[in-house]
Amino acid sequence: MSSLPMQVALMLGETIVKVIPVTFVLAAVFTVLEHFWACNPGAPWWRKREIITDICYWFFVPVFARTMRIGLLIVGASVVFNIHDADELIAFYDNGHGPLSQLPLWVQALLFLVLSDFMLYWLHRLFHDGGFWKYHAVHHSSEEIGWISAARFHPVNLLLGTISVDVVLLMAGISPNVMIWVGPFTTFHSAFVHANLNWTFGPFKYVLATPVFHRWHHTSLEEGGDTNFAGTFPIWDVLFGTFRMPEGKLPQDYGKDEATMPKEIWGQLSYPFKQ
Repeated sequence: MSSLPMQVALMLGETIVKVIPVTFVLAAVFTVLEHFWACNPGAPWWRKREIITDICYWFFVPVFARTMRIGLLIVGASVVFNIHDADELIAFYDNGHGPLSQLPLWVQALLFLVLSDFMLYWLHRLFHDGGFWKYHAVHHSSEEIGWISAARFHPVNLLLGTISVDVVLLMAGISPNVMIWVGPFTTFHSAFVHANLNWTFGPFKYVLATPVFHRWHHTSLEEGGDTNFAGTFPIWDVLFGTFRMPEGKLPQDYGKDEATMPKEIWGQLSYPFKQ
């Protein structure tokens, strides 16, 4: 086996190895939390009807995202900065480059979170319009939202969303080292907002996205499916008129707009191309 395929295989193996312990920790944490503070009482997450589909996504998405992110960063460095040598690529991205890389790492991490969330807010709205919906509909197809639903994304949605935003910000000069802080936060928070929890954070609901905030986004379009687009900071929804959290009411029904979506992962991955 040549060195490149070997390196790719090792990278994929490393990704899976990292995902396994994180999965067990999240499963333990949200099993307890969802038992005591369920938004919608019912079967526990491991007894959901489409649990196998969500588990497949849970392990497929990190591998796909990491592979595409690295690949696009290599292509970007080659096309934009005319860097082709492997060692030069590593040195170029290692600690960032340009003015942004001179900022303290914690400032870069905060900047990364704010800028990425702002861009993803608008990309999220774009995916709810026109021809892009068929890709994003996969994420909205789950009728039983739980923490493990967080990874149910079509590859095209990932590529044009999270992955592209990460690549743009890293190419702009922010150090990949911010992922030491940003990575764990985004993984936990993404699972958190999809968890079956009735938490709203009271007056802090405008500061950080909560499970109730995001669960409204997974209701039908008439109820709230065209609101609450922010992934992390609800302030974007407040500023642009898409915030929805009715007082004293909890979201109930999910995935109703995509009732015809296949239930298994392979059917969902091919679904947009049949539309």
